Amino acid sequence: MHILVANLGSTSFKYRLFDLNDERQLARGGIDRIGQPMSQCFVEIGGHRSDESRPVPDHAAAVRMCLEQLSHPEHGCLKSASELDGIGFKAVFAGKLSGIRLVNDELLTAMENLSDIAPAHNPPYARAMRQLKEAFPEIPLVAALETAFHDTIPAENRAYAIPWQWRDELGVQRWGFHGASHRYIGQRTAKLLGRDDLRVISCHLGGSNSLCAMLGGVSQANSLGMSPQSGLPHNNRVGDFDPFALPVLMRATGKPLDVLLDDLASKSGLLGMSGLSGDVRDLEQAAATGNERADLALKVFTQSIKQYLGAYLAVLGGADAIVFTGGIGENSTRVRHDSCSGLEFAGVKLDPTLNTTAKGEVRLSAADSKVQIWTIPTNEEIVVARQTASVISGKS
Repeated sequence: MHILVANLGSTSFKYRLFDLNDERQLARGGIDRIGQPMSQCFVEIGGHRSDESRPVPDHAAAVRMCLEQLSHPEHGCLKSASELDGIGFKAVFAGKLSGIRLVNDELLTAMENLSDIAPAHNPPYARAMRQLKEAFPEIPLVAALETAFHDTIPAENRAYAIPWQWRDELGVQRWGFHGASHRYIGQRTAKLLGRDDLRVISCHLGGSNSLCAMLGGVSQANSLGMSPQSGLPHNNRVGDFDPFALPVLMRATGKPLDVLLDDLASKSGLLGMSGLSGDVRDLEQAAATGNERADLALKVFTQSIKQYLGAYLAVLGGADAIVFTGGIGENSTRVRHDSCSGLEFAGVKLDPTLNTTAKGEVRLSAADSKVQIWTIPTNEEIVVARQTASVISGKS
């Protein structure tokens, strides 16, 4: 079975093609600047890569170009586009329509109605999926909602202390996100350690960040709440924030609520604190040369990680493994060190040499650490591909 996994932005389309018979990645590619006069396109199949620039007006045209590339007579990996069995999307939020499901009008309407919860994700996904549903009615489209993995979280770890009707009727609760990434980390850690009963805390750290407490590969808590704007600070999103500060800001700045919410969603986080960048690499470089705001942004970030680590050690009754993944989790020596520092009382002890030299899938904990510490590159795409195949084949 051939499954295309799509990662969509408002002006981008990135994809990976898998053969689910042996889970091989057959191809990957991407198109940036969709809708602009000239789009940047690339495809990599086997050892062959090609790049070109050409107009790509919308996401439907991007998929047509993708299918042309994949079935190219010389460099393609499919005999024809008809060999594609389905397209899977790492969709974000549709409220009570969680899970893994075929894309239909009900789902798309729900995503559109909840765009203010995930403003950077829902609009481009819903718009593109509508285009593709109309342009390619013969190809099954499957949405793997990021909230699906967290449907197992106990009510006491999901509920806000709000009027009951808000939760019961309006779905206001901690939904949790980054489900595909955390699911992969849970599965991979179980394989590496040879156990299926592990207490694992997965730290997905990148442009968007969250921690997840898992027991036997099943989600028990996630730091993201009703929206992906919450939890840890993100590259340009606020993270946890007291909503009662909003009236103060409205009076002081004269800005309406929607503008302040946009500030919290796009001008805050590491970018807002540092005034420099939302990229941890830039902040570490600046902090090393004495930039106090960059250093503070990093300290706020790692302190938040540490607080959630402590909370999830309590949720799980300890941990067998803490795993760092994502661009920051896999590559930042400082973030891993500062996040684990001070947790020795809980059996968490990082080996400084292993932490400094870490690359790829490797254990970082000291020999006498009671909790194993790992970096494991995530693979959200293969999870979405498996889920898509399961829906198409009728097994889910």
